[in-house]
Amino acid sequence: MSNTTPEQDPYASREAEKYENPVPSREFITMLLEKKGKPMTFKAVAKALQIEDEDQLEGLRRRLRAMERDGQLHFNRRGGYGLLSKMNLVRGRVIGHADGFGFLVPDEGDNDIFLSAKTMRSCLHGDRIIAHITGVDRRGRSEGAVTEILEHANHHISGRFHLDGEIGFFEADNKRISQDILIPESERGEAKDGQLVVVEITEYPTNHHQAQGRVIEILGDHMAPGMEIDMALRSHDIPYDWSPLVVDEAAQLSDVVSEADATEAGRTDLRDMPLVTIDGDDSMDFDDAVYAEKSGDGWRLVVAIAD
Repeated sequence: MSNTTPEQDPYASREAEKYENPVPSREFITMLLEKKGKPMTFKAVAKALQIEDEDQLEGLRRRLRAMERDGQLHFNRRGGYGLLSKMNLVRGRVIGHADGFGFLVPDEGDNDIFLSAKTMRSCLHGDRIIAHITGVDRRGRSEGAVTEILEHANHHISGRFHLDGEIGFFEADNKRISQDILIPESERGEAKDGQLVVVEITEYPTNHHQAQGRVIEILGDHMAPGMEIDMALRSHDIPYDWSPLVVDEAAQLSDVVSEADATEAGRTDLRDMPLVTIDGDDSMDFDDAVYAEKSGDGWRLVVAIAD
């Protein structure tokens, strides 16, 4: 493999179009490591690719780091870059369980890998990780342990704040996040025991300590009217703030219906009719209504539904 030159890179022309001083493609580096069959140091990779120019060496260094960051390669303790498949490593997304354990769903679509409750202490539901296979559990499932966190999925989490004596901690509304998050006294704000809050994670969990966070929003008391809506919006990352453009445009609208709008063709003005809303007490808006009046031997019913 040491006689291989960058010109043999099947993607060299693509790289030359994208970069002024191109380096070997990710695919070609993968081919090199696949053929080598074991991790290679940076110097070994550069030598195999016959790269000596300082600018190209720096480009290669950045490319290897980018491939490591994206989970294509793993950088081991001996300073070697290797393919995950050759190092008994698997890349994927964590799916947590309310009972504390979890599963790794591999990016390649292979069978899920079981993560014990102990292993789950160092990661959270939704995180993208690299795991190494540690064995097979009693059910015949592959079992793994966290090697590296590639991407944290949770930054702001909604749930309930608790006080146990002087210790503050947070319980996520999403039951797949089973780990409690410690809330230092200086980070609690005005939150009271049992209140629903939004927490920003300031320290992610490791094998040695729990996650920590700070309260950034107090939603209110548990079971308060409309609270389930606020929780759902935040738990599922549904946007709930209007953009400045929308707010500015809404501010320009009048709260009085113009005569032109009221008499527009095909529109009937019902403002003088004593309509009664049929929306519930906890509705976010009141835009559905009915009106009934005696008409001959029967009744006339008018139903107004906002579109």
